[in-house]
Amino acid sequence: MAFGHNSNVTVAGDTYHVQTEERGAAHALIDTTVYLRGRVLHRRTNSFSDLLPLNSEREQALKLRVDTQHRSVVDEIRSGKLQFAAGNDAKAAAPLAAAGAAAGSDAGLRMELLNAKTWLSGKRAHLQVAVNDHANKPVERATVMARVEGAAEPASFSAETNLLGRTIIEFDMPPLAVPEGALVVEVSKGKARGHLRFQLRAKPRVPSAN
Repeated sequence: MAFGHNSNVTVAGDTYHVQTEERGAAHALIDTTVYLRGRVLHRRTNSFSDLLPLNSEREQALKLRVDTQHRSVVDEIRSGKLQFAAGNDAKAAAPLAAAGAAAGSDAGLRMELLNAKTWLSGKRAHLQVAVNDHANKPVERATVMARVEGAAEPASFSAETNLLGRTIIEFDMPPLAVPEGALVVEVSKGKARGHLRFQLRAKPRVPSAN
């Protein structure tokens, strides 16, 4: 069972969207992200690896941690304890566009979205991902995870690369709770990592006829 929360907090005329999600036993992380007008201003991540393997009692402890982390960030925004530096806002204001750069690398892994211009058809996402090492050799059995930042409900999707370092992830795109979200695709194998980010914009609603 996945636990998560979404809250809107209005301070001095600005409405911040706070999203908390636990990313499953494979990653054992609790992520809280704060958005302002679709921009990521703050992220807080804590491990829950000490609760693994999960059982009914430990799931309740995990739920409590998710609740507590989410509530803490919300309270810190309201009280003014959590301050957002202008530098963070500026850095987050320039995510990759969906048709922009299609490859990324970090700590030795290089990831490419092979169908960068056609991965989204209607509401269905079809990600064709290739993973190579620093020597441009395919990486087998790497874990690739996709998630949508700013989604109304927290969700993540994962798959493992084959002998050719390739994999496919398919899922229905969740609705966005913010004007601008992001598709984040991450790869990991051991300590090596890779990361891609694509900007998403919520489609404006068409007024219904009276």
